[in-house]
Amino acid sequence: MLEVAGLNAGYGEVQVLWNVGLKVERGEIVSLIGANGAGKTTTLRSIMGLIRPFSGVIRLDGTEIVGLPTHEIVRRGIALVPEGRHLFPKMTVIENLRMGAYAVDSSKYRDLLERVFQIFPVLKERKDQLASTLSGGEQQMLAIARGLMSDP
Repeated sequence: MLEVAGLNAGYGEVQVLWNVGLKVERGEIVSLIGANGAGKTTTLRSIMGLIRPFSGVIRLDGTEIVGLPTHEIVRRGIALVPEGRHLFPKMTVIENLRMGAYAVDSSKYRDLLERVFQIFPVLKERKDQLASTLSGGEQQMLAIARGLMSDP
């Protein structure tokens, strides 16, 4: 379970979040919805360790994760697929997917790959194609699939 309580965060002197709290149970899907500037991205960046909160608690399965490096948070099971896709355009679909699984035990790789190909069968058809040559929708599928390859 992911638990956020009393989260206050921002950038430099500018506070963006005030006392944010949320709980996400294992297997649950949650959406953060709000106007531009409401703090959705700042909340996610705080959870992922991309910015350090001013105060508050962020726990994953009961363990505090504030202060952990982002790669360690990913290893513990949280993935972020940021807006804008951020693919490796000169790499193939399969190479992009491999990059998403960098922290995963190699024995899980094939199962994860099969899972994302079941969710996005078009990516299996295009596995040897450069990411830059995919359509916009296919690129978004690849970005999400790459996040899933981290086994969140």
